[in-house]
Amino acid sequence: MSNILSIPVRGNRKLEAVVGFVDGDTELQTLWKCANVLAIDRMGYNDHGPVHVKIVANRALKMLRMLVESGVEPSIKADYGMSVEDAEVVVVLASIMHDLGMAVVREMHEVYSVQLAQGILRRYLPAIYAPEEATIVSSEVLHAIVSHHESNRPLTIEAGIVKVADALDMERGRARIPFEAGKVNIHSVSALSIEKVSIDEGGEKPITIRIEMSNPAGIFQVDNLLGAKIKGSGIEDYIHVEAIIGEGKGRRIVERFEI
Repeated sequence: MSNILSIPVRGNRKLEAVVGFVDGDTELQTLWKCANVLAIDRMGYNDHGPVHVKIVANRALKMLRMLVESGVEPSIKADYGMSVEDAEVVVVLASIMHDLGMAVVREMHEVYSVQLAQGILRRYLPAIYAPEEATIVSSEVLHAIVSHHESNRPLTIEAGIVKVADALDMERGRARIPFEAGKVNIHSVSALSIEKVSIDEGGEKPITIRIEMSNPAGIFQVDNLLGAKIKGSGIEDYIHVEAIIGEGKGRRIVERFEI
C-alpha cells in the first residue's frame, strides 16, 4: 500500500485505517508545515515536519516489531489485554504527532502536542475502536507524546520506543541537537559527521543501533542525544549502540554503548 508516511502496515487493518486518515488529513499535514515554519524559518532550528515524523514513525514501528519478535510484550497488551496491532497504532500515532506543539512554541512543545493531538485522535479513533478501546489507545498515544521529551520518563514500552526513535533522525546533518548553519563548532561538526543510522537485529540484546560517521566528532551527537534518550527510556535493556568511524576497510567500532 502506498502512503505518504511509507508505513509497512503488514496486514494490520487498524494501522491501515490510520494511514488512510493521515493521507487525507489537511489539518495534520498543515500542522507539520507550521511546525517547520516555526522551527526552521523562525528559529533556525532543525526539521520537525513531515520528513522527521516519517523517519520517526518507521523507525519506531521497526523497533516495536523487533522487540515483539524477541518476546517483549507491548504495554497496551500487558496492561489492557489489547493486541500487538494496537501497540503498532500507538507508536505510529505518537510518532507522527509528537512534535505538533512546535507549531505553537518550542519550550514545553510536548504539552502543546498533546492538546493538538487530542482533537485529531477524537476524529480518528471512533472509526476504528469501540469507545473504551479508543480511550485506552488515546491515553497511550498521549503518554508517548509527552514522554518523548528528554526530561519526561516513559512508563510504557511504546513510549520508550518513540522516545528513542525521535533521536535516531540524525543522518547527514539532520541532528536533533541544533546548530547554527555556517558556524563551525562541536555542534555543527558533530551533526554533519553522522552519515548513516541503521537498526539491526542484535546479539545479546534484541536491537543494535549502528551509527556510521566520518569523524569522531559524531560521538558528541550519539552520546549527548541518543545516549541521553536511551537512558530512562524503559527499553535500555533491549538496545546497544555501536559508533563506527571511517570508510571502507578502514572502518572500526570506536565505542559501544551498553546503556
